[in-house]
Amino acid sequence: MKKIICFGELMFRLNPPGYERITQTDTLELNYGGAEANVAVALSNMGMNTAFVSRLPDSETGQAAVNALRRYGVDTDMVVRGGDRVGIYYVEKGAAQRSSKVIYDRKYSSIATASREDFDWDKIFANASWFHVTGITPALGDNMAEITLDALKAARKAGIPVSCDPNYRKNLWTLEKAGAVLSHMLPYVDLFIGNEDTADKLFGIGADEVNEDDRILSNEAYIRIARRICERFGCRMATLTVRRSHTADNNDFCGMIYDRLTGDSAFSDVYKIQNIVDRVGGGDAYGAGIIYGLLNNKGLKYTVDFATASAVLKHSIEGDFSLVVTHEIEDLMKHGGSGRIVR
Repeated sequence: MKKIICFGELMFRLNPPGYERITQTDTLELNYGGAEANVAVALSNMGMNTAFVSRLPDSETGQAAVNALRRYGVDTDMVVRGGDRVGIYYVEKGAAQRSSKVIYDRKYSSIATASREDFDWDKIFANASWFHVTGITPALGDNMAEITLDALKAARKAGIPVSCDPNYRKNLWTLEKAGAVLSHMLPYVDLFIGNEDTADKLFGIGADEVNEDDRILSNEAYIRIARRICERFGCRMATLTVRRSHTADNNDFCGMIYDRLTGDSAFSDVYKIQNIVDRVGGGDAYGAGIIYGLLNNKGLKYTVDFATASAVLKHSIEGDFSLVVTHEIEDLMKHGGSGRIVR
């Protein structure tokens, strides 16, 4: 079976227990995460054949990170060994009106010091069905921007569909540089995964309307944004998430998808997510759901419903990784989320 290839950085995630702040705790819990690795794990739990490409130290810390992916069936054979350290990020989980907070410690990490010679893209894509990358990877340095563009060009040459989530991180680069670099990447992308805020801030693609009620846009406005993204960059499809954060643990969430070739679009129902356990990785679970639906020829409506339900369930799970399986996602799609015990 051909593999879905995800390329990016796998990091140690350190967070205080529960909702403690870093300045008050004397204990940090260790997990693993990273946007592209999150997508790989989510897809593997959906029963898809996934592989992760990265660069990690040839040490116990690097092996521990690799093992975290192997635990969930992700192929790590194409992870390059080299460099001195695994990147780290710290998370404070938000509650009520206090937002979640992320602090990065990933400078000079193994992948950030990678060279173009580390990755043989023709070999990596020899048995690939899909390639997924985000805007976080090229944000790690000019070398990584070049390497990511190499990968995109090789995927296009090999005829492999590509998805990209810009995933803008203000702690890694400026809006101006992100917009410039990603604008060179997106012409090689088939599926754009993002939201209206990303489209507006990075690329100046707005909706031409603002509702006074928390900036909620009409369905037509989201279709317009998705169509403009596809027209600007030549993408086949664009999918957008819509999130309204009432508090850190009380969000409304839904998604939409648009196909440029047919002009068709679909919207999911809106979920009211309450008592959020961990929001990190929700967008990655959504992206994984979209890829799952498209690769399995499920149609636009099923695909966006599946992706949204996948993201909603991720909010109930500690850590970056989404640990739900396909039938659990489909159960939520069919029956809603009562939270009753399944016996």
